[in-house]
Amino acid sequence: MKLRSTCLGFPRIGPRRELKWALEKFWRGQTSSDDLRRSAAELRERHWRLMSDAGISDIPSNDFSLYDHMLDMAVALGAVPARYRDIRDPLARYFAMARGLQDRESGIDVSALEMTKWFDTNYHYIVPELEPTQQFELDASKILDELESANSLGLNARPVVIGPVTFLMLSKITGKEGGNPLQLLKAVLPAYEELLGLLADKGVGWVQLDEPCLVLDLEESAREAYRVALPRLAAFAHRPKIMITTYFGPLRENMPLVIEAGCEGLHIDLTRSPEDFDAVLKRIGAEVMLSLGVIDGRNIWRTDLEAAQSLIRRAVQVLGEDRVIVATSCSLLHIP
Repeated sequence: MKLRSTCLGFPRIGPRRELKWALEKFWRGQTSSDDLRRSAAELRERHWRLMSDAGISDIPSNDFSLYDHMLDMAVALGAVPARYRDIRDPLARYFAMARGLQDRESGIDVSALEMTKWFDTNYHYIVPELEPTQQFELDASKILDELESANSLGLNARPVVIGPVTFLMLSKITGKEGGNPLQLLKAVLPAYEELLGLLADKGVGWVQLDEPCLVLDLEESAREAYRVALPRLAAFAHRPKIMITTYFGPLRENMPLVIEAGCEGLHIDLTRSPEDFDAVLKRIGAEVMLSLGVIDGRNIWRTDLEAAQSLIRRAVQVLGEDRVIVATSCSLLHIP
């Protein structure tokens, strides 16, 4: 039995913490931005080749970040707070959002964006700041550049993108009155549709749309956001197939939100939510691909291969080999 396989995201840091050293040298002014980009490109290529040589069929792209994937998504959507917009160099602006910037020569003195825990992991992400009337403008350069680099190596890359509802739920509205970031859903969805169209133009077969907020105990406003967002993206004509990716917990009562969305794939974290397995097998659509997160993305110990194979065999018996993909439970970013 030869099944497709994937990794939801590869560790960024490098086996000898190469990214950390490259960043610190750059921040100290010992290397140039070109040096940093070169180091990052070398790491990405090494990671892609490691996965390809291991036999992984669906290689992730856009899982790499110089600092944080939520910050990357904010930049891609044009969600750059006003206090950073006078910083003309994109890389300097990016790191100012991440770390703050005090520059006497230019008179720039800005603090960093807030950080908070990524679900129940030890990883901390950058919290995007959105205005009550936020306008989103897509900048897909990073996503497309990394896709092109992977494709140049002959790899079948699957771009990884934070989904619109999770992006908004993990952001915050600025200003005295604040507000629910989900009020911006209709404003952000055209940027996602534009991105899907660009990926389709590049011949991308699948996109990994990360929606881990689907495992949370959602308020009705979030449920309604999913009822709007996922079917709308599924109905968008010019796009790759969409793998809705959940992790860190069970879908439980949120299962209908994704089962009924109309997308072509669903990933479930079977290391954290084995109870979802039978329910998903019964309810998944007739043409939908099921990604089985049987390799624990947060555990340094070996996977119980017999238990994993048992789940895989059961899924194949129900769905057939063509509709099952073996995967890590989540990104390997969280392995210490």
